[in-house]
Amino acid sequence: MSDEGTPKDTIFGKIIRGEIPADIVFRDDTVTAFRDNSPRAPVHILLVPNHVIPTIADVTEADEPVLGHMMTVAARLAESEGIAEDGFRLIVNCRDHGGQEVYHLHMHLLGGRPLGPMLVR
Repeated sequence: MSDEGTPKDTIFGKIIRGEIPADIVFRDDTVTAFRDNSPRAPVHILLVPNHVIPTIADVTEADEPVLGHMMTVAARLAESEGIAEDGFRLIVNCRDHGGQEVYHLHMHLLGGRPLGPMLVR
């Protein structure tokens, strides 16, 4: 789809539209969450808004409810996945230097083991 605000032809847009199978763990009108195909931790879930925001740098005030909802969904998923008590990490990468690979804003929920330092020197 090429209409602004709808999932475009990224892999995440295709997952949201049901064109590509995914292990979806949560879906509502605002957010879709699914297990990462190449997990970096025992629990590795991606949370994406159902409308396209290319990067965190593209966020506007109108996106605040969506981003807040992503946080509450992440907390609920951490609880249901059994990682809330020991702790978990939320990561949002932005553009090339930030390591963003898919230009549809997404948040990684990681946990299930000690995750180590944020950055390797």
